[in-house]
Amino acid sequence: MHRTVVLNVVGLTGELLGDATPNLNRLAREGVIRPLQTVLPAVTCTVQSTFTTGLLPSGHGCVANGWYFRDIAEVNLWRQANQLVTGEKIWEAARRRDPTFTCAKLFWWYNMYSSADYAVTPRPIYWADGLKLPDIYTEPASLRDELVFRLGEFPLFNFWGPNADIRSTAWIARCARHVYDTRQPTLTLVYLPHLDYNLQRLGPNNPAIEKDLRAVDAVCGELIEHVRRDGARVMVVSEYGITPVTGAVHINRVLREHGLIRVRVERGLEKLDPGASEAFAVADHQLAHVYVQRPDRVNEVKNLLEKLPGVDSVLDHEGKRAAGLDHPRSGELVAVAKRDRWFSYYYWIDDEKAPEFARTVDIHRKPGYDPVELFADPGLHLLPVHVAMKLLKKKLGFRYLLDVIPLDATLVKGSHGRLTERAGDGPLVASTEASLLPDRSVHAVCVKELVLKHIFD
Repeated sequence: MHRTVVLNVVGLTGELLGDATPNLNRLAREGVIRPLQTVLPAVTCTVQSTFTTGLLPSGHGCVANGWYFRDIAEVNLWRQANQLVTGEKIWEAARRRDPTFTCAKLFWWYNMYSSADYAVTPRPIYWADGLKLPDIYTEPASLRDELVFRLGEFPLFNFWGPNADIRSTAWIARCARHVYDTRQPTLTLVYLPHLDYNLQRLGPNNPAIEKDLRAVDAVCGELIEHVRRDGARVMVVSEYGITPVTGAVHINRVLREHGLIRVRVERGLEKLDPGASEAFAVADHQLAHVYVQRPDRVNEVKNLLEKLPGVDSVLDHEGKRAAGLDHPRSGELVAVAKRDRWFSYYYWIDDEKAPEFARTVDIHRKPGYDPVELFADPGLHLLPVHVAMKLLKKKLGFRYLLDVIPLDATLVKGSHGRLTERAGDGPLVASTEASLLPDRSVHAVCVKELVLKHIFD
């Protein structure tokens, strides 16, 4: 077996490689690089599940970063249990070939309670009073204290939110190096998210992206050099390409205006009531699963959404089947945005009635993905003072709400989820082993087998 390291450099595309990425360029030049044909939706949980199982979403069941759980009438995003992913995983297939094989799965999604030998993933501590503290989940459990002692606390608030930056990616890379050296796994899967942040905040054409490229390239270069000294094979993959957008499609507001959505009013604020709604959308970047309660209203909703500005297509049963999205977790309909638009989860009409979590970083309670969490509200003129007062309340043990997120979807300048029209705008796969990649683009369902070839060929 050959020790193999797979770096998932989120958002990396062929168009972004250049003067700012000398280390990634060297790997591609000395090895090989190919365009990667991703799956619909091109979002983290879906694509990573395809990478690890070799299946389309219709096979592994992760139809987005979250979906409507019909049995409990709740929308849940960013769950972590690996039991949600159907299909044989890379590490299970490798262990079948050689029982001595081991795998370290570092910050790849659905990382709790998996059959991988070593796992590290974000897992905040939630106290009963609403306090959220940074922490990680590890397998084995003892690895958590070891990593915190050697690397310091995982910078959770630099992993997502207005302060998301290179610090979280650098911590993950140091974690990968430590696990690689001390546990000696045959396969190491490493998630490096840094490019995801400003590509969404600023868009891929903003000159400031060059700084982010240099930062993530330096992290990659150090890690690649370290494992290559040990003779490891290295693959670099990305899940999607982020393209410029000009605005959001407020799909749930349209459904509400047509009487299809119901809300609960709690202390004057509105909460989506999916179990009582005739139709609602779980928005996820440039794709939205639309759940329609009554079969006889599916065509009505489809016709409504097809006329909505910013919507490119609406997939019915046959459309979902053709796209590999025909799974019971999918909505009765799947809406795909035009290339320069994305879907917000907003369902309220009046911002004064937005739920309390709308202005906070709260990835689990929002019934859809919210990239506006990457921004601090520009309307808070004394933002540092506002935050300092909230943190003081936290330290004194008072209840507090860190309500610093704006409700302005126009701030977002980059998105992903639909399939890109140009190969250079889409994801890629590169390898130090030129003979192991085909002389053509690689489909995401083939990544599992390519990883196994790196290990065993």
